[in-house]
Amino acid sequence: MITTELIPGPLPPLLEVPGTPDCGSELIFHGRVRGREKDEPIVALFYEHYEGMAESELRKLAEETSETFGLQSLTCLHRVGDVPVGEASVRVLIRSKHRVESLQALAFFVRELKRRVPIWKWGVRTDGSRFPSPHCEGCEAAESPLHHHDHHDH
Repeated sequence: MITTELIPGPLPPLLEVPGTPDCGSELIFHGRVRGREKDEPIVALFYEHYEGMAESELRKLAEETSETFGLQSLTCLHRVGDVPVGEASVRVLIRSKHRVESLQALAFFVRELKRRVPIWKWGVRTDGSRFPSPHCEGCEAAESPLHHHDHHDH
């Protein structure tokens, strides 16, 4: 099952939904807004998107990821508009038979989302002014098996 949605407000509460008898892994990722962007203090990130195309590309990527990694389900909710510091801008929930494919699928999905889905982010300063920020900062480093922490969660 694939579910993708762009949401102009806070993510809904995460509800417990029982898995199937052969579901051994449920992986939940929240990408949160940090207090600095491009080494500048911010109060929020503003997510702008190409309406219609962003939804379509997100759905295609979710389907591709699910098929490639043999997932039971993939849900991605991505916020658009202003997201204050500390709040989650994206939630990815992946279910699979084993944890290995869930972990691999998550790394692939988040990296490709930043590269392929037309969503752009802007840092929001305390005075309300905005500045562009690269959406895929740290993606190359995150691909390395020797890289143990992500410079850019989302």
